[in-house]
Amino acid sequence: MTSKNSKVIELEQVVIRFAGDSGDGMQLTGSLFSDSTAFAGNDFATFPDYPSEIRAPQGTVSGVSGFQIHFGQKTVHTSGDLADVLIAMNPASLKANMRWVKEGATIILDSDAFIEKGFDKAGYKSDPTTDGSLDGFKVIKSPITALTKEAVKHLDLDMKTTLKTKNMFALGIVMYMFNRDIELINKYYEKKFKANPLVVDANKAVLAAGYNYADTLEIFVNTYKVEPAPLEKGKYRNITGNVATAWGFIAAAERSGLPLFLGSYPITPATEILQELTNHKNLSIKAFQAEDEIAGIVSAIGASYTGSLAITTTSGPGLSLKSEAIGLAVMTELPLVIVDVQRGGPSTGLPTKSEQSDLMQALFGRNGEAPVIILAAKSSADCFYSAFEASKLSLEHMTPVILLTDGSLANGSEVFKIPRVADLPAIIPPLAEANDPNYKPYRRDPERLSRKWAIPGTPGLRHRVGGLEKEDGSGNVSHDPLNHQRMTLLREEKVQRVANYIPEQTIFGSEDAELLVVSWGGTYGVMLTVVEKMQEQGKSVALAHFKHIMPLPKNTEELLGRYKKIVVCEINNGQFVKYLKMNFPQFKYQQYNKIQGLPFMVAELETKFNELLNQ
Repeated sequence: MTSKNSKVIELEQVVIRFAGDSGDGMQLTGSLFSDSTAFAGNDFATFPDYPSEIRAPQGTVSGVSGFQIHFGQKTVHTSGDLADVLIAMNPASLKANMRWVKEGATIILDSDAFIEKGFDKAGYKSDPTTDGSLDGFKVIKSPITALTKEAVKHLDLDMKTTLKTKNMFALGIVMYMFNRDIELINKYYEKKFKANPLVVDANKAVLAAGYNYADTLEIFVNTYKVEPAPLEKGKYRNITGNVATAWGFIAAAERSGLPLFLGSYPITPATEILQELTNHKNLSIKAFQAEDEIAGIVSAIGASYTGSLAITTTSGPGLSLKSEAIGLAVMTELPLVIVDVQRGGPSTGLPTKSEQSDLMQALFGRNGEAPVIILAAKSSADCFYSAFEASKLSLEHMTPVILLTDGSLANGSEVFKIPRVADLPAIIPPLAEANDPNYKPYRRDPERLSRKWAIPGTPGLRHRVGGLEKEDGSGNVSHDPLNHQRMTLLREEKVQRVANYIPEQTIFGSEDAELLVVSWGGTYGVMLTVVEKMQEQGKSVALAHFKHIMPLPKNTEELLGRYKKIVVCEINNGQFVKYLKMNFPQFKYQQYNKIQGLPFMVAELETKFNELLNQ
């Protein structure tokens, strides 16, 4: 569909923020617009922003749910700083989001919700639409609630169901504003609600009503179009980090020839990995929802012992509970991937907010000397490749791997080019051969120091494992002090030798830049964006973004030694910078930290980097 009456203006990129009460369906609205963006061929990234309270009082700022999408005709690395368009379904959502809106932005309001009761709940002392608060913005006040009721009055719907569709009216307005085809959304309704034709009809009617309202009343002087991005030829889809993680494990199971087992306990924001894997039982995947975090990981260790690619998923509080069992996997030297989707802490902390909060826990959060491989995914799409690589390293080196993602990556989404599984690297687990006369449980590969994986029931390979210290080679229980030191050093060296099997660290920018920006994990997109921007301005800035944390790439020391100014940026209080200081104390590090449950913004990073350059 194309708007008939308004001038169409072409834009390079746009940021839209949908906001409303937690029951207003803003996450679905944003997801559907994201799907239409994928079909339009734009590159994009999203940022869902959930309230932390499960049932915050309706109409209050604490109950506001938001969804931001940044899309464009060029490569997009971030979900955007400030919004060009804000859809606010009530006064609380307007109040909570005004600091995320550009001056002169378009603000679309449900005028039916902007009444005295709504102002009181949101903490307004006056009507923001008339007291001058919105001067300088393009404000469109639409009676969304009333027009939604009108659109479905011919259907036999109760009021609760009717009001649940008003988000589709808002979506219809935005679809018109950006010249999108609403038939794509209608197909979603038909598939999602095929068991309830009445709901399908209601959503279709309200979506069309919103689109036609914008067209007929000519509420926009201009409409907008964003041309497709120059993406490589291939099959693409809109994917969240959690779904990408699940798919990465499925691909790893296929390339390794092993069955996939997930033992997990639901926890925000990691639960969707469990949910996604349960949808693929046709691929012989076993997904076990355990009664608690400990049962989840020990069931996975049992599955690993019997020859499965074993996974367990959690967030920070759950990782704490799994720590003893991770030590068991280290001692038994079994492959196991632990996914930690980080959120704000400590304790319950900020369950729906993202933070790089668990690096120190991943590195050191176990009793004794219990080293594990640690990777950190850098984007929602990269969660696929990180899950695959974590599986490959764990299986081939016979040791646990912790894969760190975070809430922003897990719930955020972006364009994902679906790879051919056959094109992914082979995964070759070191399986012991039947009746091998030289087999010993802890006989090691001379290069990797990994032991052979003897699957129970394989003839001639009877053995035992457990949590007590093992004798080198035989695997018998040993309390010999010298053996304990030898085995401790072997387990450490085995993880360190993984550096021979991972890529060297790369630099984006010049090797003699004045300032090196160091980052890790899910901050990659915003770091790359700001460094690219500053380089285009002629600033002497380079970026080293780390994905491999334990062990660090072999060239890390040499790389850091090239730069006089180093700033380490993290969404925590400085965990990676402390780790670098431990390993490379000869270098001087500055740091920039944000601990607000929010991602970095390009503008704030640019200000900080310019400040460092001008020192």
